[in-house]
Amino acid sequence: METEALLAWLDTIIPIQTGERLNELERVILEQVCLGRKYLEIADTYGCTEGHAKDTGSQLWKLLSKVLREKITKRNCRRVLEKCFRKAYTISGLSDYAKYSRSLRYSKHSQISQSPIQSKETEDVNLDLNVDKNTSKAKNKNTNINLNFIGRSEEIHRLNSLVTEENKVIVIQGEGGLGKTTLAQQYLQTQEFDLVLELLMAKETQNITPAQQVVEEWLKQDFQEEPGIEFGVTLGRLKRQLNNRRIGILIDNLEPALDDRGRFIDRHRNYVELLRILADARVESVTIITSRDRLCEPELNVKHYRLPGLDINAWEKFFECRKIEIDLQTLSTMHRVYGGNAKAMGILCGAIGEDFDGDMAAYWKANNADPLAVTDLKNLAVSQINRLKVLDIRAYHLLCRLGCYRYQDVPAIPTEGLLCLLWDVPLTEHHQIIASLKNRSLIECHKGEYWLHPVIRAEVISRLRSSKDWQNANIQAANFWTASVPEIQNIKDALQALEAYYHYIDINAFELAGKVILKSRDNQWGQFLPLGSTLYRMGLIQPVMAAIDRIIHNLNSDRIVSELYNILGDLFWINGKINAAIECQEKTINLATRALENLVPKEDSKHAFYYFRMLEVDSLLSIGLYKIDLWELEAAASLFERVIYLVQNTDHHPWAEKASICLALVSSNLGLYEKAKVLADEAYQNITTEVNIKNNGRISYFLQILGQTYVNLKDFTKANEMFSQALSFAEKSHYTQVKAKTINGLAQIYRQRGEFELALINHFEAIELLENIDAKCDIAEFYFQLGLTYQEIEESVESKIYFDKAIQLFTEIEAPQQVKRVVS
Repeated sequence: METEALLAWLDTIIPIQTGERLNELERVILEQVCLGRKYLEIADTYGCTEGHAKDTGSQLWKLLSKVLREKITKRNCRRVLEKCFRKAYTISGLSDYAKYSRSLRYSKHSQISQSPIQSKETEDVNLDLNVDKNTSKAKNKNTNINLNFIGRSEEIHRLNSLVTEENKVIVIQGEGGLGKTTLAQQYLQTQEFDLVLELLMAKETQNITPAQQVVEEWLKQDFQEEPGIEFGVTLGRLKRQLNNRRIGILIDNLEPALDDRGRFIDRHRNYVELLRILADARVESVTIITSRDRLCEPELNVKHYRLPGLDINAWEKFFECRKIEIDLQTLSTMHRVYGGNAKAMGILCGAIGEDFDGDMAAYWKANNADPLAVTDLKNLAVSQINRLKVLDIRAYHLLCRLGCYRYQDVPAIPTEGLLCLLWDVPLTEHHQIIASLKNRSLIECHKGEYWLHPVIRAEVISRLRSSKDWQNANIQAANFWTASVPEIQNIKDALQALEAYYHYIDINAFELAGKVILKSRDNQWGQFLPLGSTLYRMGLIQPVMAAIDRIIHNLNSDRIVSELYNILGDLFWINGKINAAIECQEKTINLATRALENLVPKEDSKHAFYYFRMLEVDSLLSIGLYKIDLWELEAAASLFERVIYLVQNTDHHPWAEKASICLALVSSNLGLYEKAKVLADEAYQNITTEVNIKNNGRISYFLQILGQTYVNLKDFTKANEMFSQALSFAEKSHYTQVKAKTINGLAQIYRQRGEFELALINHFEAIELLENIDAKCDIAEFYFQLGLTYQEIEESVESKIYFDKAIQLFTEIEAPQQVKRVVS
């Protein structure tokens, strides 16, 4: 049952009950929803806001429900309308329904009257004709959407039939250019999933993103949940999300991750574990994989679907919509030669329209003898790229240079990313050259963003690597990415800034790659931090660790190496590997100290002195914090005192303020209450000045440390004040660790006040928050504090349970002094 028939039928019954007909937007919504479109797409097509489209749609479903006396929603409208339509015509006989449906086939300029018109019994419903003037306008607006998805309705139905409780993972298999990705995306759009996740597999094996990093980013960015430290824990959290919501997943272009037997290559075997979760019959997700190669992992339950080429009717409609003069014999020959390949169809259309003024027969006469132009799309790509080289050498150079982009974490490139590669072309000709590639279908484009088809990129990157442009193209692209992110407000910004790193890696410019990780920007927490530090604070630990590990042993600059070890130390600390973290910070200190000793006192060495001193004191401060987590308090105090001694009343004084706050906490834990109070009150005065209040985001971690100190000093008023400021900032900026530590501090206040119910609520909330990021040191401390609360209310069984949990975690992080603290 097609939408034109539905609209015509509704035009006969709605006026009878309401006295009015559907308006233009209502018609568009009904037509597009039946095609599986979302409200945002409908709004873009019609030219209104998404909210207006949703409001109109809501009223439309209410109207139809009232008229048809059936509950109709966006999800079920097509099914229910078809049922009601058939039921209405079954009353007077099925033949009347069939005649009515077949009467919808008209010439392009005819309109449907309100009564059925009988036609030949053998004719079918024509989908492409207008119902009335309003429908005609809607169809014109929708042309751009439909043109990109032609002739695959049967394949959509086939995918629907393959997806069952036992088959949750479908592999669409076929050669390059068949339209596997387009079909997969269209299918996922039409099923109304709560969320669709996409993984664009790297085009080259060495650039494939590890499975654990993919899942971490899904959890962090799409589910707002922190990943675990261990991959198994992270997968467990993903599975819980898939159990709760209906999720569609696309894994595109899988073959680079497979070996010659169709199995995952050794260093990416974790994808097997990911797919095992996705294939579980109990999850609500559906996963569509596209691949040229068959996936042959015997332990995985996946269903393969071999995608055929488009039929000749789809080719004819595609060329016709693009105003190409159709020669049926030529079209039939080309369709046979290229096996109905969708990408070949697009490339041919571009070449015919651009170079032969839309004359299909003339194009084929000039090119049919080319032995490269046969069924293999790669050969077709080669011939078209060679032709571009002859016809437009500047466009050819741009196409090859575009091969330097990865199209992975950032799958599409804005216009500025193309323009930066036209360094040898006058500005007035830039957009003309881009248009040349678009017209020949050698570059994909949507809303001002561009990318290369994998087959095209594979060919052009090989040409670029062997050309004189390879190095400069990567440098220009890296400069573009760096300049495109002036500040970091979200994960997308951070990943986009990191793209420059990969360009420098490709040309073995390791020093420049390191500088990308170390480039400081303002971030969402009001801090001015290196990219690597911002990335891990956002929860993207694995990308930073992998990036640093890849270059750190190929660097000659002590300055870059020392700062990278400083960042790496914090990464190990977060992972609960405190001894490895200390080792990294000690390497930073040694490098910084050596550099300071070798500096000659000159005017131009002032900045270098500031920098290396900053690294030294920052690493000392970090080790002091690590020592607190090990409960080696005297060692921590010594480190904080050393920081204060080194930087007091210097340009590095902010580190002295932070170290004083930490020293106050350590002193209070050691029972040195008078010293702790002096240090804490001085810090309190500094923090509560107007200037510092506005910049609390920069020291939010230390605010909660000061609050903890006042808890130990039993000054609950100031403790609450510090916790309140820290909590406010943490909630605004999604700084999970600060929020959890603050809530645990509040729990201790409630315990000491005898408000045990509130204490327990806060303890459990803090633990739940940090279980999401596996901060082992903090969780162990929270278990210990929870055990103390149960001990206070004489719940010995619960107290022992949480003391044992604390001991187990403190043992895992190799903190024997913490174990003694719990046992005693």
